[in-house]
Amino acid sequence: MVHPKSCEVMLAVKLTEELLNGLEDLRLSWKADSTTVPKGLSCSESKEGQFILVAAEAAFITLPGACVIKGIGAIELLGDAPAFVEGAKSKTLILKAMPDGWRFSVKFVPPIIRERNAR
Repeated sequence: MVHPKSCEVMLAVKLTEELLNGLEDLRLSWKADSTTVPKGLSCSESKEGQFILVAAEAAFITLPGACVIKGIGAIELLGDAPAFVEGAKSKTLILKAMPDGWRFSVKFVPPIIRERNAR
């Protein structure tokens, strides 16, 4: 039986000034001293020089209609669909600074559904 390893889903979000300021502050402090990045967050830069922030499951909380990243701010999720499949594991939030703005996605491992003794 083949199980998917992980899924990445793009998120439709509404950006706030608070969030943009928090991301910019984090980027500047990371460039100056990488040890200042809060636990559960990791920062990197793509080959094209774009800032990438990855938040581990312990560093963010999903609420109906929002996602809160510790120490940075809240992201308002657009739409009614949940960000994760129920029972998903190993959730990470990925934020990428693109030339046309920020791109938000979530990566997770969907639950394994076993159909045992199905006859």
